[in-house]
Amino acid sequence: MSTPIRRVVVASFIGTTIEWYDYFIFATAAALFFPQVFFPGFGDTTGTILSYTTFAVGFVARPLGGVVFGHYGDKIGRKTMLVTTLMIMGIATFLVGVLPGYDAIGIAAPILLVLLRVLQGIGLGGEWGGAVLMAVEHSPDDQRGLNGSWPQMGVPAGLVLGTGVFAAVNAVSGDAAWAWRVPFLLSAILIVVGLFIRLSIYESPAFSRVRESGTEARMPIVDVLRTYPKNVLLGVGSRIGIDAAFYILAVYTLTHVTANLGLAQGIGLAAITIAALLEIFTIPAFASLSDRVGRRPLLIGGAAFMGVWTFALFALLNTRSTVLIVVAVVVGLAVGHAAVYGTQASFYAELFGTRVRYSGASFSYQISGIFGGALAPIIAATLFPIGGTTLISTYIAALCALSVLCYFLAEETSQKDIYADEPEERELVSEQRG
Repeated sequence: MSTPIRRVVVASFIGTTIEWYDYFIFATAAALFFPQVFFPGFGDTTGTILSYTTFAVGFVARPLGGVVFGHYGDKIGRKTMLVTTLMIMGIATFLVGVLPGYDAIGIAAPILLVLLRVLQGIGLGGEWGGAVLMAVEHSPDDQRGLNGSWPQMGVPAGLVLGTGVFAAVNAVSGDAAWAWRVPFLLSAILIVVGLFIRLSIYESPAFSRVRESGTEARMPIVDVLRTYPKNVLLGVGSRIGIDAAFYILAVYTLTHVTANLGLAQGIGLAAITIAALLEIFTIPAFASLSDRVGRRPLLIGGAAFMGVWTFALFALLNTRSTVLIVVAVVVGLAVGHAAVYGTQASFYAELFGTRVRYSGASFSYQISGIFGGALAPIIAATLFPIGGTTLISTYIAALCALSVLCYFLAEETSQKDIYADEPEERELVSEQRG
């Protein structure tokens, strides 16, 4: 039995929105509050770098979540993993909200913060692949790009929700020391909603077919590295630049606007919130276009645009004009990032066969985050005192050039039969049976 596609994509969207809300409120707090709460006395630059390092730890943990939950998602099923990862993320996020600061428990505070961030990373690392596959594997062939983009829409939706809650709390509480905790505590309510929705959908038909045939992979991550080595490498390399550019736009701009330009926190938060709201609509628009013209034109074009736009981004930010700051972030996120990110979900799913799709997509996607988004805010904070924003822009442009190259080398996947296995995979199944 299958679930209507509308219910599947809505469930994927809402669940992923909650996961990314949890993830992004940590990013916002790392940029604006954690240096004072968990790293006082280190100075502005060092405190910011240490705070961003705790943020980066989540990226390092995400491949572990991708491998573990990808393994069981390819052996047991997608749905069970989605419920489990949502629970892990929700509990870890709530506990950050009640964690005492450095002044209360000393060095134990940042240590516990890092451990909770690891749990967040594991949860998100396992969740993304399952949410995307449920949407793509339930889809008609000519709508895989569009339907696969619904989990991707959870990123800007989670960003809007997170920054919106922070902005609302900030407006009500002013500079109250406890205010940053409220968004983390509210996560408990969202998790209950997400679990109710995800428990209402059936397993994907593609995996159900594999399970009924008894051909589940014994060691999915080993099988995917053996059968699809080129696709794994291209999947990792292609996302690094886009991920780094995104976290410069969504995270480092908050630090740059407040610490480097001396402007109010609300300006950066408002710019990101507006951009993310628009991206909720531009992501499915670009994804739908990829169903008609193919994945590669949008992936290559979007990555190239992001590499160029990063120079315009800081030039506009440095004007200190609120309107131009909003324009800079909106164009970067709602145009450049949306063109690539809306198309990425179906692209990653189509790179791998059903037996190892969860492991292959999750591993490739999450490994790239270590070299992209995890390091980008730290490197930007380190480069700014040395060479200013020009050096930061050059760094991002170089990574985007890598993404362009990888997308150029990848095959067009939009017409691929996602139920069919590669010859090498059929041979592997024969070996395991024989």
